[in-house]
Amino acid sequence: MKKFYTCASVLSADMRNLEKVSKELETSGVDILHFDVMDGVFVPNLSFGFPILEAVNNSTDLFLDVHLMITDPLRYIPQTIKAGADLVTFHIESSSDPYETIAAVKKGGAKVGIVIKPGTSYEEVLPFMELVDVVLVMTVEPGFGGQSFMEDMLPKVRALRKYIDEKDLPVHIQVDGGINDKTAALAVSAGADMLVVGSYLFKKSSIADGLTTLKNAVSE
Repeated sequence: MKKFYTCASVLSADMRNLEKVSKELETSGVDILHFDVMDGVFVPNLSFGFPILEAVNNSTDLFLDVHLMITDPLRYIPQTIKAGADLVTFHIESSSDPYETIAAVKKGGAKVGIVIKPGTSYEEVLPFMELVDVVLVMTVEPGFGGQSFMEDMLPKVRALRKYIDEKDLPVHIQVDGGINDKTAALAVSAGADMLVVGSYLFKKSSIADGLTTLKNAVSE
C-alpha cells in the first residue's frame, strides 16, 4: 500500500461545533486538518476568516493546512500564519507574485504549497517546484464542496509525480475535490500522497469508519 496523508476538509464539517469536530478528527486517525479560505472574488463563495482559523487551531493539535482561494494571498500571509497555519497553499492563478508569496510563507516559518485549477497546465508550476513543499492539483473547480471528481486531471498528477521523482524533490502532491473510496485509489495510483477529503468523510456516521473504508479501498 502506498503511503498517503488524509487531509480532512472542515468546509464540509458541522459548523455548529468545530471544537467537537476537531477533537473527533484527532481521535479518528486523520493526519491533517484542511482549512479553505475563500474571498468571494477569486472563487464564487465565501468561507472562513482568520478568527475562525485561530479558534480551530486552538482546538486541535493536528497539522493545519490552509488553502488560500483568494485574489491576493501575499497580502494575508502574515495573518494566516499568525492564526495557526502550518502549511499555506496559494493559487498560481492569483494576482500575487509566486516568488514573493513563497518567500513570505517561508519567512513566517510555515511550509508552502502552490495550487493549480483544472484549467491550468501543470507546466505552470514547474519553475517553483524546487521552492515548495506541496503542489496541489484541484480535481474540481474550487469554491464549493460536494463536487464530482474530475478524472481528466489525473494526467497532471502523473506528470508532476514523474517530474518530482526524476528531480528527486521532497515535494508532496495533494489532490483536492471529489475524493471518496473510489477516487482515492485513482489519485494515489497516479502519484498523489496527500488527499483532501470533505463531503465523503463528514457524511459518514463515523469519521473513523469512513477513513478505514477509504484506506482499505486504496490498498486493494
